[in-house]
Amino acid sequence: MTATSVSRPLRIESRQTWWQRHGRRTTVWGLRALVLVVGLVAWQLLSGPVLDPLFVSSPAGILERLTQWTTDGTLWEHAWTTIKEVVLGFTFGALAGALLAYLIAPVRTIWSVLDPFLMALYSIPKVALAPLFIVWFGIGTQMKVLLAAVSVFFLVFLNTAAGVRDVDRGLIDAVRLMGGTRRDIAVKVTLPASMTGLLTGLHVAIPYALIGAVIGELVASNRGLGYLISDASARFDTDGVFATLVVLSVFAAVLNLLVNLLGARANRWKPLDQ
Repeated sequence: MTATSVSRPLRIESRQTWWQRHGRRTTVWGLRALVLVVGLVAWQLLSGPVLDPLFVSSPAGILERLTQWTTDGTLWEHAWTTIKEVVLGFTFGALAGALLAYLIAPVRTIWSVLDPFLMALYSIPKVALAPLFIVWFGIGTQMKVLLAAVSVFFLVFLNTAAGVRDVDRGLIDAVRLMGGTRRDIAVKVTLPASMTGLLTGLHVAIPYALIGAVIGELVASNRGLGYLISDASARFDTDGVFATLVVLSVFAAVLNLLVNLLGARANRWKPLDQ
């Protein structure tokens, strides 16, 4: 009786069709594709008879500009510049934010003193720092990397610090009672318990690295996707502006995939009862 009752759900599960296992996901992706196609077709049909292509462009014009830039190498050159700035800015900002959080957050006195100052700096719009960074570092790659790093730093720092400060004090006291050193507490208690906060900070900060780099390119640059937008806008080339936005959207989609992977890893650190 027991063997039959155990094996029956297994047989039922094995009889599930492909649609039962993947139907919802397939439906969601199908609806997404339908919305995209309908939107592009409507845009193309309205561009000209109803909407002025000079201001709203058209899918055909955007595709033509992307083809042109891909053929002559313009797109690859500027996209690679932005990718380097985003990767370097994210790496430096995340490392600095995580390291400072693990150094400051466990010490209550230092955290209480610095907390209002850090929140005040975090509240400053990062685009307002661009003119100052131009004076300090010029308009080269260094300025965009630092602007992206600053955007990432505070998000990683604050989320990691929150994770560190939420560590169960009972676990820390238990390690101390067993003769554990500060290093043991940091490596065996604080780091694993705060990993969700760290990964959440990384999860949130990835798009902001892109935003910081593009803002720097928009303000002052002669290379990058932000420069392409600024240059095309100055020439009233809406096809070029929308083409660059399409590339940024694809880039953001790739970053979003990385975000989802980081989120999946963060969930592994959560307790089973959450």
